[in-house]
Amino acid sequence: MAAAENMRTESRVDQVNRVDVTQYIRALGQRARLASRELPALLAETRALALRRIAARLDAMRDAIIAANSQDLARAREREIAKPLLDRLVLDDAGVGRMIEGLRQVGDLPDPIGRISDVSRRPSGIRVGRMQVPLGVVAIIYESRPNVTVDAASLCFKSGNACILRGGSEARMSNRAIARSITLGLEDADVNPDAVLLVETTDREAVSALARLDEFVDVLIPRGGKSLIERISRDATVPVIKHLDGICHVYIAPDADPTMALEIAVNSKTEKLAVCNAIETLLIDAAASSMLPSIAEGLHARGIELVGCERSRALVSNMGEATEADWREEYLGAKLAVRVVDGMSAAIEHIHAYGSAHTDAIVTKDYAKANEFLARVDSATVMVNASTQFADGFEFGLGAEIGISTDKLHARGPVGLDGLTSSKFIVLGDGQIRHR
Repeated sequence: MAAAENMRTESRVDQVNRVDVTQYIRALGQRARLASRELPALLAETRALALRRIAARLDAMRDAIIAANSQDLARAREREIAKPLLDRLVLDDAGVGRMIEGLRQVGDLPDPIGRISDVSRRPSGIRVGRMQVPLGVVAIIYESRPNVTVDAASLCFKSGNACILRGGSEARMSNRAIARSITLGLEDADVNPDAVLLVETTDREAVSALARLDEFVDVLIPRGGKSLIERISRDATVPVIKHLDGICHVYIAPDADPTMALEIAVNSKTEKLAVCNAIETLLIDAAASSMLPSIAEGLHARGIELVGCERSRALVSNMGEATEADWREEYLGAKLAVRVVDGMSAAIEHIHAYGSAHTDAIVTKDYAKANEFLARVDSATVMVNASTQFADGFEFGLGAEIGISTDKLHARGPVGLDGLTSSKFIVLGDGQIRHR
């Protein structure tokens, strides 16, 4: 039966690839727009029920999803794709379990839609407030990670948005299996399945068509490599919430506790390598440089290759030489750049010169220094005495995230439910008319 379903899916995709991609994307946009008109009126209980039904379908179809992922992995290995991308593609039993848990957490979050705030009475007698509302139709373009299909769908649906999902070709079988579970779960809850639509063509023109579909798409969120995001941001006529690089730093101040500095530096790099919140550069104060050999030993023990400045290499014999390009590099793998700096201001200057405004941390026991770092570092997430790997929607209590925005307008940092909503003014009167 699964094989027959796969054959029907492939047949649909073949048909899609034979028609004009722009017309196909436009048709998806029309369907999503119609669905988006229905979603804000759904009861909060209905949205929560639908997410539970989707979770149940994912659980029931677990074997089929893992089998589809195995096909994607086999094809990716044949194509010899880069290891960081391969790592992101893997979806095992535990990964499906995490998707299910994420759905349940999103379902349990307070419903944001229709929330009224900032109500005030004006001299005319009218009361003016703000109501939280969905953005409308959200398009998400992403690569490699099939779990994004569930994260994006659940957050968009919970926040009252319809979504159009365009995953990478390397995960197409995984994404189709997951999307099928979502469709069935929505139908189980008697909700319009067009609330979540998957782009079923691998034609790259679909990305450009989505980016220009401003008639039906209200916001576009790209997740993937820097070149993809830059191209979409450059060509889009739809507003874009973007996340470019994850060039994150840990700065170790002179007064840092050595054990804490070691643990945070190692965890910030190695807890998971191929993630945007892993550090790519370690900055250590010259007055704390005696800590570097033990930190380097801890990193080497976990297979991390170190490259550094001249002063770093003088302290650690088996460290390679860093080039200017290394300070700007998002390795997404087992390599880390190290630099000795003269004071916190020099560290902050380095972060602003080479960082990507994603996540940066300081290790210090000085309260005033910590506050200064928080105030001066212009990143989406700034941390004190904690691993950068915590920069994550799940850890921040968002249940899941649709991405980590390095923009400053509308949404910044992990984008959860609130980042997928806007507000409108509401006015409550009892017959007032205006006289100028």
